[in-house]
Amino acid sequence: MSTNIAGLPQRYLRTPEAARFVGLSIRTLEKHRIYGTGPRYAKLGGRVVYRLEDLQAWVDSAVKASTSDPGKAVVLPARRHTPAELAQARQPRR
Repeated sequence: MSTNIAGLPQRYLRTPEAARFVGLSIRTLEKHRIYGTGPRYAKLGGRVVYRLEDLQAWVDSAVKASTSDPGKAVVLPARRHTPAELAQARQPRR
């Protein structure tokens, strides 16, 4: 089992907790999962869980210093996108 910086066991959040953590509605986070535009997740049995590190990395990828800053990556809206749009959004920005 991996541990976090504080030496505590890995923490996993269910969808309602994860949505609160990132400040989105449960439904929006579910849509991001459906369309492949959201944070990484795991399915344990029938349950969807998110690692805190994956949620934080997803949010951090959208951080910008100004409106003209392209940022590290693009976080797409929770809707259907073409494969080309998804591939372009996953490319790291320079």
